Formats: sequence, C-alpha cells, structure tokens
Amino acid sequence: MSHTDPTKRHEFVLLFDVKSGNPNGDPDGGNLPRIDPQTMHGLVTDVALKRKVRDYIQMIHPDKSIFIQSKVALNKLIYDSFVEVGVEPLQATLSEVELEDQELLATLHGKSESGFLVEEVKLVFSGETIKLADIAKLLCTDIDEGNKELIKKLKELAKRLGEAGKERKGKAITQETRDSARDKLCEKYFDIRMFGAVLATGLNAGQVRGPVQLTFARSIDPVFPMDISITRQARTTAERMKTGTTEMGRKTLIPYGLYRAHGYFNPYLAKTTGVTQSDLEALWESLANLFGNFVSASSGERSVQGLYVFTHDNPKGNAPAHKLFELIRRPELIDKAKPPRDFSDYKVIAPPDGKLEAFPGVEIRNLCP
Repeated sequence: MSHTDPTKRHEFVLLFDVKSGNPNGDPDGGNLPRIDPQTMHGLVTDVALKRKVRDYIQMIHPDKSIFIQSKVALNKLIYDSFVEVGVEPLQATLSEVELEDQELLATLHGKSESGFLVEEVKLVFSGETIKLADIAKLLCTDIDEGNKELIKKLKELAKRLGEAGKERKGKAITQETRDSARDKLCEKYFDIRMFGAVLATGLNAGQVRGPVQLTFARSIDPVFPMDISITRQARTTAERMKTGTTEMGRKTLIPYGLYRAHGYFNPYLAKTTGVTQSDLEALWESLANLFGNFVSASSGERSVQGLYVFTHDNPKGNAPAHKLFELIRRPELIDKAKPPRDFSDYKVIAPPDGKLEAFPGVEIRNLCP
C-alpha cells in the first residue's frame, strides 16, 4: 500500500500550533482569532487551510496551475475552457449607451440563470439554443409588458446574438460540450482536481465534487484571544505629523494554540477528476510544509507538528474513519497547572508507522515526525 496511491482511500489527522500569532482572523469580529464562543476553543476554517495548500502549490509547484486565485477573473478561466474545447459562446458587443443604461444592465445581470453574462463590454450567452426567437424569449421573460422601451432594447440584443448564432453554422453549447469544458478545467487546475469547484458562476460548466475534504481545525485547549496596542515611529501624511511622530495601531493574537483538523480522500471522486500520483504527493508535501514559506509578523510562529495518514487497501475502506481518528489520542498537557506555551507542553500518543493490527488492511504513516 502507498499513501501516494490515488486509487486508495485515505484519511488524515493534521496537528499544527501557533505561537504569538493570529491563525485565522474573523473579519466580523475585528479580525480577532476565530473561537467557539461556548468553549473558547480556537477555530481555523477549512477554507483557510485550503488557501495555504494552494499558495504552497503555486509557489513550489508552478507546473500545477491553481484555479482559485486573484490574478485572473474566474469567469474568464471558465470561458477559456469552452473556447479550448471548440465552442465559443454567442457574444454581442454592448454600445456605450447600453453600458450606461442601468436598468438594462440590471436586467441582464438578473438573467444569469438563463445563461446570460455581462463580461466587460460584451453580453455573452451560453444557452443551448442559437435561435433568435428562443434567445429573445429568454431575455424578455418576466419583463413588465408595459415597459416597451426595455423590451425593445432586449429584442435588439437578442437579434445581435441570433446573428452571431447564424455565423456559427448551428454550433450550440450542449451538455456534452459543458462536460468537456469541465473536464478541461479539471485537467488544467490542481485545486479543482483536489477540492472541486462550482463552475457555473459565469458560463455554466457545472460543478465538480473534489476527493479531498477538510474539517475546521479546532484547538486542543481553550485559547486566549488578545488585542494588543502597538505604535509605529512614522506618520502617513504631513497633516498627521502636526500631532506627533508616532501612530497607534492594534495587533490581534493568541499566546499559544495547538490545533487539530481531519481530512478525507475519496478515490472514486479522484478518478472522476483525474487525480494523479504526482498530485497526491504534492498534497501531502504541502500539508507537511503548510506554513514554512508563509511566515509573517501577524500570523506568528506556525508549525505542522504531525500529519498522520491512514491508507486502506480497499478503495471502499477497511475501517470507519472516526475509529481511525481515535487512534491519534487527544494530546494531553504534561503540566495541567499551567497554560500551554509550546508543543513540548503536550504529550501526543499515536500508533507507530506500519500496519494496524486492530484494523486489518489499514496502514498509518506520520509524514511529519
């Protein structure tokens, strides 16, 4: 058995700690570290952990492209996938007058579920029809019959889209081409293959269920969020210099927290998205080195303290995931009389690497010993 085999089922336990930093700020709470208000245990969202994986892959493995990023609009990437499989959606260039018509633009934005998308200066239609009458019907549905001026503008746009359809010689977007565009996106982007994605935010390429799922990370013990005042020996404007040479600021952190998250890898979904052994190797590598390349003063010292991977020889699994997770005992404080401030304050009990006698067909491996 191999923990890098995408045809096998895997589960994993991720242990990481944070010293004098903010592991995951809550924008609705003044960016204080996220906590469970009933127990005061710290929380780190699955989205934050996936972001770290994406950032690591983008930096260390540039050959594995990332879909969820900030350089290019996601709808443009979806659009490009349709073009790559040989189907370019119908388009009509919007005039300056149309781009300034707020009522018209609001109506077009409200037609996204019917396949219409306003992309910069173009109206793009990704429906499965190329007939003018059908396009006009979709655009004018639910429009007040008394608003004749708006209906006239919509029919004019439908006419231009219909003319573009005639030039296509009958090539409409079908479910087959949507599936091809979705497959192309899976092929191109590591994070779609691994985590899945909603690909219907613009042109509709459907939805991908990813084989890798992560839970929220939760601290082993309660954490103590702090909001600390800081000063800087600088001023941003000449006007502010009149009141002194320093400015006040805030810094949010926890003194220390040891966190635990659980993860799952489904080989059946991995087959549909095209996960390779190289992809799985890169995933384990990124999780084992989650924070080393992303050090910042605000996030403090973050370190992965354990990555325990369970591998089943049967794709369906040889044991329930929760039973395997219980083998990684809850870390215990060595001295319960004082608050934890370092990983050495805890004792972690876990099975040694190798086959598990209690669960035949399952192996465990700590990738971060």
